[in-house]
Amino acid sequence: MHTGDATELPETVDALVPRTVLFDFDGVLIYGDAFYQFVRYRYAQAWPRKLLAFVSLPWLLLQLPFSRRLPMRSLVHTAFVGVSEQRYTAAAQAFAAMLVRRPKQFNRDALQALRRHQAAGDRVIVVTGCEQTLVGSILQQLGLGDIEVVASQLRPGALGMRIKLHNIGRQKVKQLGARGIEAWQLAYSDSSIDIPMLKVAGEAVLVNGAPAVCKKIERALGRSVTRVEWY
Repeated sequence: MHTGDATELPETVDALVPRTVLFDFDGVLIYGDAFYQFVRYRYAQAWPRKLLAFVSLPWLLLQLPFSRRLPMRSLVHTAFVGVSEQRYTAAAQAFAAMLVRRPKQFNRDALQALRRHQAAGDRVIVVTGCEQTLVGSILQQLGLGDIEVVASQLRPGALGMRIKLHNIGRQKVKQLGARGIEAWQLAYSDSSIDIPMLKVAGEAVLVNGAPAVCKKIERALGRSVTRVEWY
């Protein structure tokens, strides 16, 4: 197990050949889950959405023993009932602008590391479970609008915006492969859910990860990971 501090990057950062470097978003570049915060904000701003979610509660509870994913999808769909793609884009952009203004919302050290990779000529890709429009708007607000993003997606439906793709776990590797990206030299994550992505990486970096999470990842990978404490 290797460790690092807020001023260090993995040793391979000085490599002369441009590399492909992956960054998770939630928990790495930003504290917390950005899309979850967006959905909570949507409910907080309109009591009819809360009422609709309350009315749906018995159905959500029936789904829960079989899958946590289905109730969560239902709550997301309820948050965007009656919202067109154009209105969703405007709402996501507005929320991104608000989020960026919040103090201490972002991991400064992680953002600096990302920019150093860019300066070194690396191909930097943000690979995230956050929704595409929202994460793209946040990165744009941070002055990182030129970065490639592989993210979750929504689609317009008859009742509003619906989940099209949830980009987590193995789906991240699949979506990268669909873009012709089969190998990457470095991957940053804070979670064991990214084990499939970390397994492919030449070097896996765990950001602010607890020892138990680190051990779980190392067991799955069969090798040590680099740990960094960034804030």
